[in-house]
Amino acid sequence: MTSEAVCRRRGFDPAALAAIGPALAEFVARGELAGIVSLTSRGGEVVHAETIGWRDVETDSPMRPDTLFRIASMTKPITSVAAMMLVEEGRIGLADPISRWVPELTDVRVLRNAAGPLDDTVPADRAITIEDLLTHRSGIAYAFFSEGPLKLAYERTLGDPAMNRSTPDEWLAALGTLPLAYQPGDRFHYGHSTDVLGFLIGRVEGKPFREVLQERIFSPLGMADTDFWLPHAKRDRLASLYNYDEAVGRLAKVEPEMYDAPPAYTPGGGGLISSAPDYHRFACMLLGGGELNGVRLLRRETIELMRTNRLTALQRQVPFAGMPLWQSCGFGLGLAIVETSVGNPYACGAQGSMTWPGIFGTWWQADPVNDLIMVYLIQHQVPVSAGVAATIATGRGAAGRRALPIFQSGTYAALSDMAEHTI
Repeated sequence: MTSEAVCRRRGFDPAALAAIGPALAEFVARGELAGIVSLTSRGGEVVHAETIGWRDVETDSPMRPDTLFRIASMTKPITSVAAMMLVEEGRIGLADPISRWVPELTDVRVLRNAAGPLDDTVPADRAITIEDLLTHRSGIAYAFFSEGPLKLAYERTLGDPAMNRSTPDEWLAALGTLPLAYQPGDRFHYGHSTDVLGFLIGRVEGKPFREVLQERIFSPLGMADTDFWLPHAKRDRLASLYNYDEAVGRLAKVEPEMYDAPPAYTPGGGGLISSAPDYHRFACMLLGGGELNGVRLLRRETIELMRTNRLTALQRQVPFAGMPLWQSCGFGLGLAIVETSVGNPYACGAQGSMTWPGIFGTWWQADPVNDLIMVYLIQHQVPVSAGVAATIATGRGAAGRRALPIFQSGTYAALSDMAEHTI
């Protein structure tokens, strides 16, 4: 918690902010969530920071401000910033075919029916471009967002999307044997596009993607705890991952395998571990128009380009994870952009806010109208097969998604001089 003076100076009601924690703590008290770390800032100054519950239930280890989390798809905006740095430098272009750097994806084939036989394909109408990767319109899928034979083919050919022993070259070669689910540019179809983008960046830079992020983003911004690999000395700070076991009515620990050394496979779509203070620095850079504390990563106009919707009216009719997400959000270059928070579990606040969540319940938002950043971190696995929309409404297994709106609405309700919001 921060001082009342800081809260009031930044336009917040301290009592209203203080009420958020107890409301979130009820999810921990009921045994639906292990713990939560949240952070809110305005004008770059932290006005509210909360640690609730446990980073590990079994050992009674409490959440701390510096607890580390698997941020999953919150990795994607970071990878997208790295790509846009290369665009600014003229080393890649949005319209460039990715086959220039990823020849494994030259002359790709496309399923005639996304749920149909793997051998019933047609040639791609055009090459996959850098913009297609940034907007998930490449036709490249995830196994768990696929149907029919393609789903099993992804699982068998590529293995675990997070923990993988392949090298980037091996993984890209395997991906190149699979057909696309849709024609390039046809629709937003969530998948490995940002993973490909990260490996492409590594090839452009002539070094491992992990090194690119460390040198060009993490070190300049002071993100000392963000990496694809967790050293042994930091492992006691990692929050354990849980799901809710409906059969026994309690949380059950999920124990993903850990790398013993820095991995070759560094998926830019979901592989990073980070902390609330670190991700706050990244969000501050975006909200600052590409600059933080005198360190400029991108030009302001590039940030504006990233937060400009690229989806067509027809593409916005296609549901995302069973939800009509694009009726309330646009999608730019690696970022979702809030248009209205009505019926949107992933966004809140003023039009133009930037966001993208992670599958383990991690979430953040940067609201340029109110100069407001919110970070919400948990480690809670929701079964994708159950359908996100359904589990949010009914399942205790999606408690993290049901707790998130309490953090969102409580923060905006406490903001006494807001310029605009739609909660």
